[in-house]
Amino acid sequence: MSNVTLVTGATGYIGGRLLTELERLGRPVRALARNPESLRPRVAPATEVVRGDVLDRASLGGALAGVGTACYLVHSMGASSDFADLDREAARNFGEAAREAGVRRIVYVGGLGDAGDDLSAHLRSRHETGDVLRESGVEVIEFRASIVIGSGSLSYEMVRALTERLPVMICPRWVAIKAQPIAIEDLLAYLVAALGLPAGPSEIYEIGGPDVVSYGDIMREYARQRGLRRMMIPVPLLTPHLSSLWLALVTPLYARVGRKLISSIRNATVVRDGRALDVFAIRPRGLRESIARAIASADSPAGANRWSDSRSAGVAAPAVADASAPALMDVRETVVTASPSEAFAPIRRIGGESGWYCGGLWRMRGWVDLAAGGVGMRRGRRDPETCVAGDPIDFWRVAAYEPDHLLRLEAEMKVPGRAWLEFSVDPVTETTTRIRQVARFEPSGLLGRLYWYALFPAHAIIFSGMLRRIGTLATDPRVIPVPGRT
Repeated sequence: MSNVTLVTGATGYIGGRLLTELERLGRPVRALARNPESLRPRVAPATEVVRGDVLDRASLGGALAGVGTACYLVHSMGASSDFADLDREAARNFGEAAREAGVRRIVYVGGLGDAGDDLSAHLRSRHETGDVLRESGVEVIEFRASIVIGSGSLSYEMVRALTERLPVMICPRWVAIKAQPIAIEDLLAYLVAALGLPAGPSEIYEIGGPDVVSYGDIMREYARQRGLRRMMIPVPLLTPHLSSLWLALVTPLYARVGRKLISSIRNATVVRDGRALDVFAIRPRGLRESIARAIASADSPAGANRWSDSRSAGVAAPAVADASAPALMDVRETVVTASPSEAFAPIRRIGGESGWYCGGLWRMRGWVDLAAGGVGMRRGRRDPETCVAGDPIDFWRVAAYEPDHLLRLEAEMKVPGRAWLEFSVDPVTETTTRIRQVARFEPSGLLGRLYWYALFPAHAIIFSGMLRRIGTLATDPRVIPVPGRT
């Protein structure tokens, strides 16, 4: 029987952390990705990366061939369409393909919540996904968890941002809902342990740490450990929609995900069935230690994976700009007295804390995107000095990266079409380098064209200002961008 483990969702938070842990343990592991090129630079040399999409049934057979256990860690929460329908379709495709490939077991992470409590759409979908996987006939080990405490997790990063940024917090009623958090290290321990269980029937295990707390309690404990004085004022008036917009303004969450997350916090997520403590030799740590470890690992390699790095199953994979397709373009060039590496330095640092080199116009575009339910400018970037294909940079994603030569970004903000922003550098003489900046937009119908031409004056300011600033930074490296102001 094969001992190869397939990990789906390897570009996301839990999947990425699990992949790293299996590599550390020396387990044979294969990772499924819609865009393998974006994942390969992040995995160990022995890890196999295969192309596949859970919403494309035909792409899964080869990826599952020879697999003993498959870890199903994908969701469609970030999709703009009906995520529950997408999650059901994805789970059905995966379960059927796993059965046909002879996979022995599927390990899945769902959400806590009592089915009799009128579950939110998000929690109901998590339960339904487990049901659909079990319908395949493959043995399914489902872990139902509450809030995951770890640097980079969705819920923890929301709590961290709120507590760090708001001395006085207006707290809607969801802040008081009870939960049973689990540290990411303990969740990973359960997932790894599930790989070694003897064959048997499908099982559902509810897992969590020893502390039953509210989001407010988590914020207070985080503030205590960070030495922050915070005042929390409960109010009953903020609806999930208003709460999601509020979160989008002060946290890394964007409105669509925030709305689905907040709607799911109407239900208590606590362990009611403690069988996991009997089956597994794992004793999860408490909230205090979990937060301490998350704070300590924020800047370490263990904290590298973030929820915002992933693409939901219902969100299209990165597109490749088609030079033959009808497109509107803004092309600008400048020649600087600098080497290619010097000219490329401000390009590779673009976004995040370094900003976008053109004052407040990009920030205004970010606010507009947040208001429209997009990702906005809150995601930042994984590494301030370098990037790889697939990395998010604010409301862009890296489509291609060649050190000291090329950075191509694909837009993930709300636009009526598809957009790319590309920077390339090439030597002209021994002492000079050409920097080329191309903004490419493929409009969707008349609305797309109206959008491009309506923003033409703003684009002229933005794109000329960006290139001028990049040129200045390339020729005078003493001029360092001021974080958040450039």
